[in-house]
Amino acid sequence: MFQSIMNIISLWALPAILLLILTMGLCKKVPLYETFTDGAKDGFKVAVNIIPYLVAIIVAISMFRASGIIEMIGTALQPLLAHFNVPADTIPIMLVRSLSGSAALGVFSDIANNLGPDDYATKLAAVMVGSSETTFYVLAVYFGAVGISKLRYALIVGLLADFIGIVAAISVCNMMF
Repeated sequence: MFQSIMNIISLWALPAILLLILTMGLCKKVPLYETFTDGAKDGFKVAVNIIPYLVAIIVAISMFRASGIIEMIGTALQPLLAHFNVPADTIPIMLVRSLSGSAALGVFSDIANNLGPDDYATKLAAVMVGSSETTFYVLAVYFGAVGISKLRYALIVGLLADFIGIVAAISVCNMMF
């Protein structure tokens, strides 16, 4: 019963929100089409402004992957993390997640395909992906969009939050699985 109600809500939530926004706009006599196109123009300008930041992130990720630094760091951390019941397969996710969500999902897909969905490493990797953020992407895109160039404290706090998320994921998975 509860599951079917949640399915209905999830199916109709977005259309209902869109209908509510359009209805409120019509009631307040907002020129909907003109407002929408103005927003689309602004969105395009933002997209053009953040392209250099996105190119920098893509180049950095490619350099890290191609150079083998991620694998070297993973090999160096493996003995320490084995003490905390962290499989070596999850180390690349810890290193890549702050840089790129796509790269982290690619690593996660490899883990899930190679080890299966019920393996501890797959479950831990899934929780890690969900409990951390793509810090460098967020800084590049959002800060770049509004022209903020002093990132020092945001970077430190973002990386600290990623670290705490990974530690929490490890703790929770050790308790749950």
